[in-house]
This record gives sequence, C-alpha cells and structure tokens, in this order.
Amino acid sequence: MMLAIRDLNFRYPGASAAALQQVSFGAARGEVLGLLGPNGAGKTTVIAQLAGMLKVQQGQIEIDGQSLEQVRLERPTSIAIAPQEYAFYPSLSVVENLNCFAGVGGLRGTAKVHRVAECITYAQLENYRQVPAQRLSGGLKRRLNLSIALLHRPELILFDEPTVGVDPQSRAFLLDAVRQLARQGVAVIYTSHYMEEVQAIADRIVVLDQGHVLCQGTLHDLLAGADSLYVEVEDDTAQDLLRQVLAAFGKTSVQGKGAWVSLGTSEPLPEILRCVAEAGMRVRQARYGQTDLEQLFMSLTHRSLRD
Repeated sequence: MMLAIRDLNFRYPGASAAALQQVSFGAARGEVLGLLGPNGAGKTTVIAQLAGMLKVQQGQIEIDGQSLEQVRLERPTSIAIAPQEYAFYPSLSVVENLNCFAGVGGLRGTAKVHRVAECITYAQLENYRQVPAQRLSGGLKRRLNLSIALLHRPELILFDEPTVGVDPQSRAFLLDAVRQLARQGVAVIYTSHYMEEVQAIADRIVVLDQGHVLCQGTLHDLLAGADSLYVEVEDDTAQDLLRQVLAAFGKTSVQGKGAWVSLGTSEPLPEILRCVAEAGMRVRQARYGQTDLEQLFMSLTHRSLRD
C-alpha cells in the first residue's frame, strides 16, 4: 500500500467521545478508495490529518514507509486536497489563481507556465482563463478546485464531497477525471454522500461510523453474494411492523416508505410476502436483486440521520 493508516485515534479537546478509534486502512496507487460514513463518523478528521490540518494524536500514517510528518517536510506537495469548500481567491481570475498556487508550491518560470496551461486544459477551463472565480458557475468552481489540486502532480489526492451543488454534466466530468487520475497511477481517496457516485468509481470501500471502521474491502467482495428484497406497503404508518416481519429473514434497513432485507437466495421470497400479508399489510411494490452500496451502507449504519 502506498498509504498505510494504523490504529489511528483522535479526540477533540472537550469532546466526550473519541472522533477516531483504532482506525486502520490503506490506499494503493492507481485505485480509488471510497471513504464513507454518516455525519460525525470520522471521515473529516481522517481527511484533515492526511491534509496536514490536524496533527496525529495516536497511531501511524505512512506514505511508502515514511511517516506522514517526514513526507510533508520533504515532499509537501505530494498530497493534495480538492475540498468541499471553494479553495481559491474569488476576486482573482482562473489563470491568476493557478499562477498564485503554482508559485506557492515552488513552481517557477517556464515550468510554471506549462503546468498552469496543462491544468487549465485538463479541467477544460480554456474559455474561462480571464474570468474572476467568483463569476464561475458551481460546476466550473469545482473544476477550478480540481485544477489547483493537480498543479504539483500529487501522488495522493483527497476528494472531499467534490460534486456538491453541481449539474449532471459537471458531475460526470469530475467522476471521469477521478477515474483518469487513478489510471495514471495516483492514489485517490474519495468521500461522498452520493452512494451511486462511489459505487461507480471506487475500487475499494472503507465504511466509518462513530470513529470505528465497520467494514472495508473491494466493492466486488462487499456486495458479492448479497441479494436483497425491497418491500413497500400501502399503509405508510406500518413501516416499523414491516421491518419487524422482514427481520425474521435477514438484516433489514429502512429506505423511503419501505424496507430492505438482505437475503442469501431467492428461496424465501414467497414466504416473506405471505408473512407480510398475514401481518395485515398490503404490498404496494416489491423489488428483488443484488444489494447495492447504499443498501449495504444503510444496513451497517442503521439510520440515515446523524447530528
């Protein structure tokens, strides 16, 4: 693994509970690692430590066998972040922002000119070079965030909710850009609440909740052999009863007006529907198929709302 995180613990001053407890996982070059969790799970704390915004309290973070602290001293631009917030100067133009951040990272002269031009082209910002950043659309601002993060050819790049508030075309562009970075050998950590995005691009998944790692592995392994049934009944107030009935057949999770139950095979389908009917509920719809990432996530974290 290019990135190795071992037994990471962290507690904010005055907090009653630890933000991270024995968190361990890794990321390899050329792969996209999806880092998932509800609000308060610990994702932001991990990202902040990797980005150098928080010090490691306990545990180890290594890049190619070197401590994160040593890597930041010797190769400070080897890790980059494309944050959820807009990370540029609003009054400066696109090219002025890139020139500014290129200079801060040590690029000079011809090398700076060439790299700024490459990043503008990569993010398809050629027509907006002289436009002040504050006048860009939401999607263009995300692309400017991306181009700034790529200026110094990072070995590890952290994407923190990079598609919030963008149109479908910009979202598709950003996801393609993430895939391309991984194909070029960059290690990518991608956090998002959009499960369909993560399922579309991630090679491996780590799920955090309340500071603990709940599961990790390849997307294929985590979803393999896990079929599920979604049931929705006509009485919207019967969701708790529906979940109780389904719980006799496997792990359940609530979604929308219905509930999912994870099944090993399709054999219990008639029996499940019979039990739902005997409990006095009329089925509005039922869907059977392979578990997706959102269903897995909900079954692990148990509820969708967190403070």
